[in-house]
Order: sequence, then C-alpha cells, then structure tokens
Amino acid sequence: MSKSALFTERTGNNAFTHEALQLKYKLDNEFELVFVVAYQKILQLSYIDKFLTDIQMEFRNKYKDCLTDGLACGTFNFKGSFDEILRFNEEESRAIAKSQKKMKTFDESLKSKKTVSSMIENKKEEKKPAKGKENKPVKEQVVKETLKKTEQTAAVLGEMDELTIQKNREKMFAKMSGKKPVKTASASPKAETPKKKGKQATKWEMGGTNKDAVSLDYSSLNGSGDATINGSMEEKHGTPSAEEQRWVGQMKGGLRDLDEDESEDEEVEEEKGVQESVKSGKSKKSSGMFSMFKNLVGSKTLTREDLQPALEKMKEHIIGKNVAADISVKLCDSVAAKLEGKVLGTFSTTANTVKQTLQDSCVNILEPKRRIDILRDAMECKQKGRPYVVTFCGVNGVGKSTNLAKICFWLIENGFRVLIAACDTFRAGAVEQLRTHTRKLNALHPPDKNGQHMVQLYEKGYGKDAAGIAMESINYARDCHIDVVLVDTAGRMQDNEPLMRALSKLIKVNQPDLVLFVGEALVGNEAVDQLTKFNQALADHSNMTNPRLIDGIVLTKFDTIDDKVGAAISMTYTTGQPIVFVGTGQTYTDLRNLNVKAVVNALLK
Repeated sequence: MSKSALFTERTGNNAFTHEALQLKYKLDNEFELVFVVAYQKILQLSYIDKFLTDIQMEFRNKYKDCLTDGLACGTFNFKGSFDEILRFNEEESRAIAKSQKKMKTFDESLKSKKTVSSMIENKKEEKKPAKGKENKPVKEQVVKETLKKTEQTAAVLGEMDELTIQKNREKMFAKMSGKKPVKTASASPKAETPKKKGKQATKWEMGGTNKDAVSLDYSSLNGSGDATINGSMEEKHGTPSAEEQRWVGQMKGGLRDLDEDESEDEEVEEEKGVQESVKSGKSKKSSGMFSMFKNLVGSKTLTREDLQPALEKMKEHIIGKNVAADISVKLCDSVAAKLEGKVLGTFSTTANTVKQTLQDSCVNILEPKRRIDILRDAMECKQKGRPYVVTFCGVNGVGKSTNLAKICFWLIENGFRVLIAACDTFRAGAVEQLRTHTRKLNALHPPDKNGQHMVQLYEKGYGKDAAGIAMESINYARDCHIDVVLVDTAGRMQDNEPLMRALSKLIKVNQPDLVLFVGEALVGNEAVDQLTKFNQALADHSNMTNPRLIDGIVLTKFDTIDDKVGAAISMTYTTGQPIVFVGTGQTYTDLRNLNVKAVVNALLK
C-alpha cells in the first residue's frame, strides 16, 4: 500500500520533490520497511544517499530480532543512533570537501613565471631555420614535379591543337559568310538530345475539368476576414449513406473499452490452456514430476545479480514493443528496487516474479490517477451557463482534426450542442476539412426542435491570430448557449519556439477546461521528446506561477500497431496524465476508452 501511494512507479530514482522540500527514500523489501529523509531543496547535501544506507543497516542490525519476530509495530529508541550517524556523515562530507584539490592562483601557475624577454627569445629561436641550404632539397623536388606535370599537360594539348584550330577556322569563315558552321565528327561524339517542349497541361484520367478547380476554390467564401458560422448541411455530404446512418445511436453513454471482446477471448483461452495442462499433468509419468522443480528458487533472498538476467531480457522485450528506451530502463530499475531483498517462495521463479512485478507496475502507470469524465463536466458547465472548452494540440499529421470530429460525434450522440473553433489558420485546407466534417455531422444529426444545428463551425479564414479566434468562439458559444467548444489548433513540432509560444498564449488567454495532447501510437522514443517539450514550452512561455499543462492524451492510429503498444506506456509515464481517448479507425464510431488490462497483456506477451 505504502509503495503504491508513495512511488506510483513513475520514476527510476529515489527522490520526490514537494514545494520547497526534497524527499529521498530507500526500500527494505525483506522486512517491508521504507526509510525516508526530508530536507530543504535548496541544500545540496551530497551525503544523503550514504546516510540513508547507514541508517538502514544500523536499524536492521539493531532490531533484527524484533523485525523477524513480527514486532515491527513496537516503539524503537533510535534517536541516539540517528544523531551519531548524521554527525559522522556531516563530518566526513566536510573532510572530503576540504581535501579536494583547489584551483591554483595566478602566482602559483607557470604562466606567471614567464617574462617578456623570455617570450621574445623563444620567438627568435623559432624563426632561425629559414635560410637557403635547409630548404634547397625541398625546392628542387617541387620544381621537378612541376616540370613533369607541365610536360604531361603539353603532350595532351598537342594532340588537341590540330582539331581546335580547325574548328576555330570554320567558325570564323561562317561568321564572315553568314552561314552556319558545318559540324565535324569529334573524337568523342555525344548523342543528340531532343529539345524539350514547353510545359503542357495535365490531363486527369477521371475526367477532371476546369469546373473541378472552381468547385474546390473556397477562397471567396470568407475573403473579408469576418467570422463565419457554418452549420448548414447543404451542398455536398447532405445525404448520408445507409452505412453511415447505422452509426447514429451507437455512441450514446460512455465509450466502449478498447478490444474488450478480444481480451475476454484471450482470458478464456488462457483458462482452457491451464485446465488442459492440469489434465495432461496427471497422466504424465512420475519422472516428469521432477521437471516441475527445474529453475526454481527455494526460499532465497533476491539480489541485484539474481535479477539482472531476467531484467535485461524483459527490457529488450518491452523495447521491441515500442516502449521508449529511457522509460524501459526506468521501469526495470523500479522493478529491481521493489524486488531486491525480497524472499521468494519455494515454487516461484525469478523470471515469473519479475514479469508479474512489471505487469503490476504497468497497470499502475496506465490506470488514471484522477477522474476525467467529460460528459459529467460538460453537464456541470451547462448548468452554470457557460460552455465546456477542450483544446487539442500536437505535432503535424497525428490526426487532431479527425479525432476532434469523432469526439464531436460522441458528444452529439449524448445530446450536447458543439461549436468547433477553426484555430488552425496556417495549414492549407484545415478550415475546409472542418467544414466538411460539420456538414457530415449535421447530416447525421438533423437540427433540434428549435431548428438549431447540433454542430457549428466558427472560422475566420487563414493568417489570423489563433488565440483571438478561440476567445471569440468561446464568447459566441456563451451567447448562443452552445454546450461544448472544441478548439482545433495547428500542428507544430516541439522544437519550433515561435509556434510553441503561440500555443502557450492560446491556452493562457482562454484557460480551457481540458488540454488534450494528440499523439500517434506508432512513435517510440519520439513520444517522450514530444510530450516533455510540449509541457516544458507551456510552462516556460506562460509566465504564470501555476501554468496550464497537458491534462490528458488522445492516442491515435491504434489500429495500425498490432501488439506494439509501448507508446501508451511511454506517454503516460512521461506526463503522469491519463489516456482519455483511443482512435482505432477512420469512421466516427472508431473511438474507445483505453483497456488497461488488454494493453498490458499485449505488452508482455
């Protein structure tokens, strides 16, 4: 209980910072003890780790009998030993600091002993070997090589002289007579290349004409820079197909878990496999019974050396499942810290113990530590008379707009009116993409009883300030009693400081209720870099004491990775924030909750 509450498997080190305090801890797995020391963060105490180890060993040696007999709840008079160990470590630290080599003063250095006269004499000595006879052999060799190269060049030019003179004469006679020179065969004739024709118009195979270009030109719709509220379902996508009509009504209530049916099937198969193994075990000969005891560790206290082989194999396995390399190292270090000093049972193997501990750690990482219930929060905001605002951010091409439309469909299915704020004013086609989604969603969900559309798009074209558009859209939603505002932002790389500054400004000015980072399930080490730098940029550029950071994660393209589910572990481990949505396809109904058990099973199988 204490381990899960204190450490939550989030860090590979043994430190925790809380406001002005720094906490360091050390585990004693044999007696289930935790030794914790707290000190001011501003103090750089180099002896803390050794102090913790000394306290642990002294406490174990002094009260080993009581701990073995199960009297750990009694009172221990340990203050005298504690003060003595602390005094010893402080004195040892001071002695080490004094014994360290100090920097030399200028008077003690060799440079101070140099004089101006000695520096001048050294320069004269360096310039001495510059007269005739020393350099003579080198000069003679250079002259010989130069003459040899000149003779070779002259021989080549002699062969070309006659041909060159003949061509020049022909050009001269042609200029005087006004005729073109007659081409003569050269020693190395080149194939004549046909002249390139001018650029020709592309002919499309599917019968494309100039009318297509006119129909695709949306620049005249909002050229004035005024805000446009688009909620109509006219023109294209006005009539959904029969297959699309089946989507309506499937997303009411909470989202389904990811691969719920598949995980149940796996459990059934595992149970069958266990039953079959039990039945077959009864029919084996008595000699086969002894094979059960192979590689078993009986009542042995685990050390780091015992755990290392199993941890190395496990680390390679999870890296192969797309877990970031740094995260896999920290996970294995965390498992080692939990198991070191633990006594195994008679029928327990080291590999199985490591796997089970790692499984518990991964489950603890993926399980959300705080509640994110969007439907409930949106209903509370609706009762207060203000819209519930969600901002989407992420790098380029991860599917922000597509998954925003999926979340919008889910909200409409649950009776909320939604306003989409087109704050991606940089990417060509971003506004048109959201306009298409708006028409499709309104076609699937006709207007309500008051004739109001379920989805509206607030856009002001391209090249505008995204933070200003988001603020105007929130004010518009408040005035029109719209329930939810989904803010779509431009994709940006985590190293682009101007764009990261603009994102921080948007979040600081508008203070959304939820900031979601949209990331691909395909990435490995890049996931850690993206999330770390996004959070760091939001903190650095906000100029606030308590800046708004990423609140949750939308994991996209989960249907493309098979069992390479490591990105879910990497992203959650890095931020400590939960995965709120998982995108599993390209239709509006392909949106799921994260099934923690299914993901961990896929990671470790």
